Amino acid sequence: MVPVFADESGARRVRGRCAGTAYAGLGDVVSARGKPETWIQGFPVESLGSDGAGLSKRGASPFFLEIGENQIGEDASRGRMEVGGQRIFWDLRYRSTFRAELSSKGWIGFSRTPHSDAVFSGEIALNDRVFRGEPLGCGMQGHNCGYRHRHFWTWTHIYFQGARGQGSTLEALVYEMPFGMMFRRAVLWHDGEKYTFGKFSESERDSRQLSWKLECTDARGARVEVRVSGRGRFVHRLPYVKTDCSGRFEVANDSLALARMVIRLRGRAAEELTTDSGAVLEMVGS
Repeated sequence: MVPVFADESGARRVRGRCAGTAYAGLGDVVSARGKPETWIQGFPVESLGSDGAGLSKRGASPFFLEIGENQIGEDASRGRMEVGGQRIFWDLRYRSTFRAELSSKGWIGFSRTPHSDAVFSGEIALNDRVFRGEPLGCGMQGHNCGYRHRHFWTWTHIYFQGARGQGSTLEALVYEMPFGMMFRRAVLWHDGEKYTFGKFSESERDSRQLSWKLECTDARGARVEVRVSGRGRFVHRLPYVKTDCSGRFEVANDSLALARMVIRLRGRAAEELTTDSGAVLEMVGS
């Protein structure tokens, strides 16, 4: 499991798993040097207990994963690690009003976000530094599972804090499929309504500078223009494990990315939403 918290601004993706190993990590903690740092600790699959009792059955609800002191469930996550000379502890609870499923294909895997507009409470401690709050931050909590290794994807989740305390979110995903096909989908949650975009166009994708620009239109005429930009000192390269555990590959990630979104709905004036730290942008491949 991978609870990821970006200083005091927001929480991000939470879990990863492959056939032979399990791992836990705390990433995107902004250090005193102003750079994101990542710690990953591996565990043998036997840590799940006899007959895999530490992991919920496939398709079961509620979902849970437990390895020693590290646990993640439907609405809470906690853990403790000592790795790389660092002492790391987290105890988080989260709630939300919206969930999304971008992809669910039995022969490829799934991408689900049970908490898309999550509000996090609890605490995170890094050595003697403790971040505690009720709430502590806003963001998302999601699960990704890949039965087939992917060589190319782009994913973003953006949380825009609303003036009335109700957030708007946009999540978009692109990845390669067999036979030269591409999967594309985006989901917008705005003013209590869901908009699903089965296709969208990309006018910019830069994996080196980490920037992405896309335009989405649905059958009802709703249109969204989005630009997400990573910031150099917050971009880091994560060593992900391949689905078949045959090796590792590099993933570029910025969990403190900038984002601007313009929403155009029929019969309503255009709305512009911005955030200077509420977006996460992730890319693999060029």
